[in-house]
Amino acid sequence: MTTLDTRSNPIGADVQSGEPGWKRYVPGHHWRTADEEFDACTLGFWLFLATEVLLFAGLFCGYTIMRYKHPEAFVNGSSYLDWRWGALNTVVLLISSYTMAAAIRAFQLDRQKAGRLLLAITFICGLGFLVIKFTFEYTPKLSGWFIAIDPALHHYASLVDGEALGGLFKHVAGYGGKAPGQFFSYAFSSDPWEPLWWSIYYCATGIHALHVIIGMTLIAWCYRRAVLYNAYGPSHYTMVENTGLYWHLVDLIWIFLFPLLYLIH
Repeated sequence: MTTLDTRSNPIGADVQSGEPGWKRYVPGHHWRTADEEFDACTLGFWLFLATEVLLFAGLFCGYTIMRYKHPEAFVNGSSYLDWRWGALNTVVLLISSYTMAAAIRAFQLDRQKAGRLLLAITFICGLGFLVIKFTFEYTPKLSGWFIAIDPALHHYASLVDGEALGGLFKHVAGYGGKAPGQFFSYAFSSDPWEPLWWSIYYCATGIHALHVIIGMTLIAWCYRRAVLYNAYGPSHYTMVENTGLYWHLVDLIWIFLFPLLYLIH
């Protein structure tokens, strides 16, 4: 006789039945059917996404007001952003949105290997987004250190005054200090309101990056459950469905941030 072990089997059913987790899944006792549970979870998650939209709407309103009041500061600040990195990150997130949607469809069709692979690709795309953001964008602006392969570095070749890690990083004299608010120390600023621009830039992109990290955590959790328990399939894919909704919001927000921040000039 088999026994129920919810500690090692979060699907909540008999682990010795030989059936995949999605077939063994039993909805909560307070739901009449699995479909009812799915609809309620999805509706609740849409309500949560509405609060996320309100969060970014406040940022967009602040951006609009401050850009109207200090347009030159925004143009000057945006001129230091390399649109090529922003465009590359846009492509990366668009690809990840496709792979996330394809992963959900794969689980709906019980294509387990394809679903897991697509989740992994989505996670890697999110990681690539963060690497580009922190390595090629934040680091030079804050510290003046560029990765040697950064195409923007050739504009400052005559100002390079130091190297690190065998030439992998190069320091450009006077380039750093583009920090937000009172931490702003860039010596060649041409507008007194540029610290405000950088405050909005770091606030908007930083909160967005945090959402990318949260989304990657959810994707990793889904991947783990898919590998260990075959948790998602035609009759149960609620978690991966809602993770996909969250990831699409992350992509959508960036599609607005990219032109607003990078294409002003």
